[in-house]
Amino acid sequence: MRIAFAVVAVLGLAVPTVAETPPEFKLMMSEKIGELRIDLSEADVKKALPGQPARGRDQLWGADNAYHQKWTYKQQGLALSMRSDKKGGAKVLESIQCTGKCALKSARGIGVGSPLADVQKAYAAEFNKEESKPGVFVAGTIYGGLIFNFKADKVSVMYLGAAAE
Repeated sequence: MRIAFAVVAVLGLAVPTVAETPPEFKLMMSEKIGELRIDLSEADVKKALPGQPARGRDQLWGADNAYHQKWTYKQQGLALSMRSDKKGGAKVLESIQCTGKCALKSARGIGVGSPLADVQKAYAAEFNKEESKPGVFVAGTIYGGLIFNFKADKVSVMYLGAAAE
């Protein structure tokens, strides 16, 4: 699906809206972690998060012909993947990973440290039994969803985005 979105962007076709998004990707496109959401502009990410992130190199990925850069907010327990059409170009938020000290919560009030039972209740309708496994709860799909990793039945990592292509 990421390739389809990249093709849409490269060909200059209309980008799908949340309403036009296939059902398996609706959670990823509508969910928020704090004020962060997929496809948020670089400027809006900077407004939502204080401080300067450690930035990786812009790397061209052949799969989508876009440039990807990792932004790490170590003190906040956040790692963001940012995407742009050209090297050094304006970026949009592609994925969000929360760990350790991250205090941000999902739109349904789940965050690092939340109990498994709360995740199961909050995301029951989007639970993907086939892609989940012990210690990993997938809401939506690994190709675009909200993924929770657990230690001792508490969220240790919360990831919004595509974990596989």
